[in-house]
Parts: sequence; structure tokens; C-alpha cells
Amino acid sequence: MLNYLWGGMVLLGCMAAFWQGKPELIVKAALEGAKLAVDTAFGLVSIITFWLGIMRIMEESGIVEKLSKAMAPLIRLLFPEIPPGHPAEGAILLNLSANILGLGNAATPFGLKAMEELACLNPQKDTASRAMCTFLALNTSAITLLPVTIIGLRQKFGSLNPADIVIPTFLATLIGFTVALIADYFFKKSRW
Repeated sequence: MLNYLWGGMVLLGCMAAFWQGKPELIVKAALEGAKLAVDTAFGLVSIITFWLGIMRIMEESGIVEKLSKAMAPLIRLLFPEIPPGHPAEGAILLNLSANILGLGNAATPFGLKAMEELACLNPQKDTASRAMCTFLALNTSAITLLPVTIIGLRQKFGSLNPADIVIPTFLATLIGFTVALIADYFFKKSRW
């Protein structure tokens, strides 16, 4: 549906440019848009690469394993189906850590790995397990303490104080996270 919406807007824009006798605006807008997209992407790549490197160092140095042990009581409370020491714990921890840092793109590979590990524990392969549902709720509504991607974008586009977004982002994500946990709890208790 969105493809049709975007396609329709592009088509209407092109028709308007031709109607006004200014088809050169189409080429100008396309080139300026492409330049902005590339500049933005390179700015984000540096931020994401840095934090992915930090995450990899944490994983290789054993910090993730230590954090996983420290967070084990919370993980066991939220995911009682996961056996202690299972690789899913580490993947979930990495995913939540990346989300806490506001690195949604960096969190994706860890989220996929966590779902892979949770799928190995799932006896019903055609249905999501309770742990998978809980992880999905936490992943999509994770608390963000430091939204580095958004701060980077705000800095790139000339914000006077790019970090102004930290407190509102934390409060909004805290509320979303709390609602997700409550909803997950009630759905687990229901017959659904």
C-alpha cells in the first residue's frame, strides 16, 4: 500500500513540474535528494560502525557473558523458558543493549540471533513461543537511555542542542516498555 502512496506522490510531483513547464525541477530534486541520502547514510554508518565495534569487543572480551550472568535473574524472570547459560541470553542482552543506546540498526542482527536461538528452544516450529513473544515485545519497545542515532541526525542537520532529545526519548520509551511488559504479562496469563 505504501508503495502505491509513494509512487502516486512521485507521479503527481512529476506531473505538476511538467504542468508548470519546469521539468528540470524533477532532475534537480532527484539529485539533491540523492546527495542528502548519501550524506546522511555516511554520517549514520560511522555512528553505527563505532557502536557495533564496541558491541563486538564486549562480546569477544567476555563482558557480554559477565553481563549475562549479572542480568540472569532479570532474564529468568522475563524468560523462564530459557535454560540458564543458553546462547539466547547473550543475544537478548546484546539486542537490548544496542536498543538502550538507541542503535536500532545495530540491534537488528542481535535480535535475529536471539530469535534464532529462541526458535531452537521452541518445540512448536509453526507457532511463536512465549519467550519469542516476550522478546518481540521488549525489542520493539526497548528503553532508550542514549539515542545516539537521533543525536547524530540532529547534529548533522544543524540542531543547536542535539542532545535535547535524551530525556523525552527516555520517558517515552520507558512508558512504551512498561506498557509492553504489562501487555505481555496479561497475554501470557490469557488463553490467547
